Amino acid sequence: MTDDPQPQTPRQMSGRHKALAWTGGIAGVFVIAVALFLILFDWNYLRGPISRYASARTGREVAIDGDLKVKLLSLKPSATVGKIRIGNPKWAGPGQTAQIERLHVQIDALPLLRGRVVLLKLEAAKPNLVLLRDLQGRTTWDFSNGRKRDEPLRMPPIRRFVIDEGRLKFTDAKRKIALDATLNASETQGAANRGFRMAGKGSINAAPFLLNVVGGPLLNVDPDKPYPFDADIRAGATRVRAKGAIPEPFDLGRFAMNVTASGPDLADLYDLTGVALPNSPPYRLTGRMSRDDMTWTIAKIGGRVGDTDLAGELSVDTGRERPFLKADLRSKLLDFDDLATIFGGAPAVGKGETASPEQAAVARQMQAQHRLLPDATLKVDRVRAMDADVKYNAVSVRDAMLPLRSASVHVRLDAGVLTADPVSFDLPKGRIGGSMRLDARKDVPVTSVDLRLTNARLEQLIPIKTGGTPLTGSFVGRIKLTGAGASVHRAAANANGEVLAVVPGGEIREAFAELLGVNVTKGLGLLLAKDKSKTPVRCAVAHFQVKDGVMTANRIVFDTGPVLGTGKGSIDLETERMDFRIEGHPKEPRLIRLTAPITIKGPLTGPKIGVESGRAIAQGGFAALLATVAAPLAVVLPFVDLGLAKDAACGALIADAAREGVPVKVTRR
Repeated sequence: MTDDPQPQTPRQMSGRHKALAWTGGIAGVFVIAVALFLILFDWNYLRGPISRYASARTGREVAIDGDLKVKLLSLKPSATVGKIRIGNPKWAGPGQTAQIERLHVQIDALPLLRGRVVLLKLEAAKPNLVLLRDLQGRTTWDFSNGRKRDEPLRMPPIRRFVIDEGRLKFTDAKRKIALDATLNASETQGAANRGFRMAGKGSINAAPFLLNVVGGPLLNVDPDKPYPFDADIRAGATRVRAKGAIPEPFDLGRFAMNVTASGPDLADLYDLTGVALPNSPPYRLTGRMSRDDMTWTIAKIGGRVGDTDLAGELSVDTGRERPFLKADLRSKLLDFDDLATIFGGAPAVGKGETASPEQAAVARQMQAQHRLLPDATLKVDRVRAMDADVKYNAVSVRDAMLPLRSASVHVRLDAGVLTADPVSFDLPKGRIGGSMRLDARKDVPVTSVDLRLTNARLEQLIPIKTGGTPLTGSFVGRIKLTGAGASVHRAAANANGEVLAVVPGGEIREAFAELLGVNVTKGLGLLLAKDKSKTPVRCAVAHFQVKDGVMTANRIVFDTGPVLGTGKGSIDLETERMDFRIEGHPKEPRLIRLTAPITIKGPLTGPKIGVESGRAIAQGGFAALLATVAAPLAVVLPFVDLGLAKDAACGALIADAAREGVPVKVTRR
């Protein structure tokens, strides 16, 4: 059992009260002293330490040349700083990135207890910003001192935001942009232009550049409600309009907007966005653009590019070493002429095609020069500047040289190497498929093409409007070329490889031989209409070896029941001209008839067909001729299809040679 505590005596109680009084008094005096210190302290003494600390953290000179005033004893503490200077990084040379005449900041202390920063006021008087991006991509507004790359600006919520007489000068040497803009944010009730406004003009790639951004009122901004803004950007003939909102003002790492973009060429958007898009005819597109940290997304894309409709979605991840574009695009109807601009050409003139004035001029020049292959120089620096994975599908196709039904392609771009694999065009019967590759890692890009034509029909590829179908049969082929050059024309002019076209079997009208001396298109429609009797086509082959841009055909064979046609010639891809000579060899002796050679000469856009005057081919020696024709066929046919040498039609020509005593061996390729 414990003893009860002894009651304290009055003297003891008095002593304890005195101790408590002294403790409270000392604490009170300390608080008062601290308060008086904070009130009376000249904060200007800290300008030097603060400037030195900021300079060390940012790797550039930071100075406070005006007064520094701080009020901490409040639930709404504030600070006012006069004449702030932030210098350029060393690589940018002497000068100032930012100068602010006066900066006033006030925060709400209570949200700090929850770890949240809310600015009650942010007022900047006469801020002057001079921002620069050099050719290497370095920026003067990167204050990470090399620790981070292009992080989005994340400002805390601001209830009252005021910018008075702000100026912004922006120069981007890489994209050739120069902008001089004014910045103002007024919060006065009833004031004109109330809210945020940035308006500027300058140049972009030598074209006029106008910028106008307007935000909502900046008085009593609710941090839990989106802050609305409108933007109107004009760069030459390109215009981008946007209407959107920032979900958490003013976190610029997340926002969304409805965008409408229009202009003469999608490639011109590179100067604004840094994303390398292909050349195109004039376009007008809409979409829902959003930003989430380092990823930009455009959903619900709709509109037209040239005379082709376009829909789909795309995203760009800017957080990588190179921006990465991923897209899934589609068209209900692809106007094939629009594809010409991708390769530096232009839609055909005089057909009501949509084209910019510059593209129309290119089309007229190419037409006047009888050229098919465009010579616009590829900008390899743009190809190297980003990576991509793009899928495209067209449900139907119009205005193509061939009766294409649909098209699709999967394009990948990685470290300067672009591959299109697979490339596919569907025909009424058959398809064209294969792959393409562009290696732009060196100064002179190298292009490779490997395309196959399979299961096609001649009567569908050679449309005849009148007089029936003079030529029918299956048709296959292959193009395999590699060429170095910074344009389509220059790559073709340096190309090496092989081209093969084969008709394994079919039928032709017997009067075809009388057509060879006249215009083919007109002749097929008119001259053959009277005589519709047919003879089988056993095999037809045109084989080209391509070296330094010259396609040489030493093996052109057209084998029908009564006549074996042979020929040779060339196509010069540098001059875009052809020169062919074709001879007919009757398989049975005829008493009267002699066969004159047929010539096909001139530009690829309009060759002339004629009869070589004063020349006739003597009859006889068919077995020797057959030997010289069939043996090479056994070598070249597997280039397009391993089964063709054994086909009942082309195989029959090889078999005839064997019966004539000519040994023929089929080579696998």
